[in-house]
Amino acid sequence: MHTMTVGEVKAHFSEALDLVQQGEDVVISFGKKKEKIAVLVPFSHYERKPERRLGLLADKASFVVKDDFKISDEEFLSL
Repeated sequence: MHTMTVGEVKAHFSEALDLVQQGEDVVISFGKKKEKIAVLVPFSHYERKPERRLGLLADKASFVVKDDFKISDEEFLSL
């Protein structure tokens, strides 16, 4: 992972793209504190969906829905 300020990205954009083409992530920082605000990633990383394991907490956690729970499935899923 390579970190560049906004000014460095503006001045050396083609170099940043070269790093991305080589498979590296380029973190863009901004301001006096150099707060990390964005990441340039190769499209192949963006395109790939992360694998999700189902049942990771099987038999380790539980929950109870009370009878007075007053929210529809649609409302719950829109949160």
